[in-house]
Amino acid sequence: MSAVAGGAVTLRAEGVAKAFVSGRVRTQVLDNLSLSIHAGELTLISGPSGCGKSTLLAILSGLQKVDTGRVFALDTALDQLDANALERFRLLHTGFVFQGFNLFPALSAREQVELPLHYLGVTKREARERAARSLEEVGLAHRMTLKPAELSGGEKQRVAIARALSKQPQLLFADEPTSALDAASGQVIIDILHRIARVHGTTVLCVSHDPRLIGHADRVLAMEDGRILSDRRMPAPIAAIEGTAS
Repeated sequence: MSAVAGGAVTLRAEGVAKAFVSGRVRTQVLDNLSLSIHAGELTLISGPSGCGKSTLLAILSGLQKVDTGRVFALDTALDQLDANALERFRLLHTGFVFQGFNLFPALSAREQVELPLHYLGVTKREARERAARSLEEVGLAHRMTLKPAELSGGEKQRVAIARALSKQPQLLFADEPTSALDAASGQVIIDILHRIARVHGTTVLCVSHDPRLIGHADRVLAMEDGRILSDRRMPAPIAAIEGTAS
């Protein structure tokens, strides 16, 4: 499937509900939630811990099933796919960035980025070229031979972003990508995510309770108690106006 651009709706939830049960306690995490997310934008879902934002991200990315409602990604009904089809869809179309980086201690930065490309059937030569380009895009071309223990927290997160970017995903999901980082490193990460949305036409959906991110998103959805309280379009981020260096 070719990349979606021009602000097309690439993610859609319709009347989604999700609850978790522990013993006799049933907790409603998402309550009849509907929304649409667009390509070429960084959309931020904000809200306090426990408000349901990470569960919403997991559902929109196909990592969790809904109790009721429908979820569409790139016009594919995720709730209609079995486990194997979902795994294939995520491999082909999505990238993930998590709070904990999820890097392998024994692999260099370049090897981390090459790894998912092998599952896509990319040749060794192309994987190496795509890894180099992705690391250059996040400003780590000079660090590609280093292992995680030799990298700072911000650099580890940039490797994780490069790993996701190398797959050329149409959908990029980031769950609390700056919460383990200091202010300066967090600023770099959110600027990179915004640039990916703008330059590649990628749908970037980011979940965070970090207030620093709000001014750098194109759109902010505020959640509380499993519902969306507000939906705001933000002024153009400074990074989008001035441009940011790789």
